[in-house]
Parts: sequence; structure tokens; C-alpha cells
Amino acid sequence: MQIFLLTLIMLLVVFAAMSIGYLVKKKSIAGSCGGLGALGIEKACNCDNPCDKRLERERQARIDKEQAWKQNKII
Repeated sequence: MQIFLLTLIMLLVVFAAMSIGYLVKKKSIAGSCGGLGALGIEKACNCDNPCDKRLERERQARIDKEQAWKQNKII
């Protein structure tokens, strides 16, 4: 039982440290492998020209990202 409690406490300490680091940096969590770009794949779909729905989603995502950057500015 002591080993379990010690392990649980260590795990909680690590989670707390990671949470504090995330809150201090205010940086979004990202993978380390590079995703599809690391494999030389530019996009996930096989179509040459994206459909209108996808173009609209990408445009909205860009707008949302720009707004998030503006809200998270320090100065």
C-alpha cells in the first residue's frame, strides 16, 4: 500500500508541475513528431482542389487563430 501511495503522490506532483508550466507559458500543447509534414505529406485529403466547405473551415480556423493570438498578446 505504501508503494501505491508513493507512486500516486509522485504522479500528482508531476501533473501539478506540468500544469504550472503550461499556465506560465500559455503555449498550446503540440506534438513533437511533426505530424504529416514530417512524412512529406502536405495535406490529409487526396483531392487536388479543396471543396468549398473545407476552404471555409480553413478560413475560419485562420481567423480564430489570429483572434486567439491577439487575445494572448502580452503587450
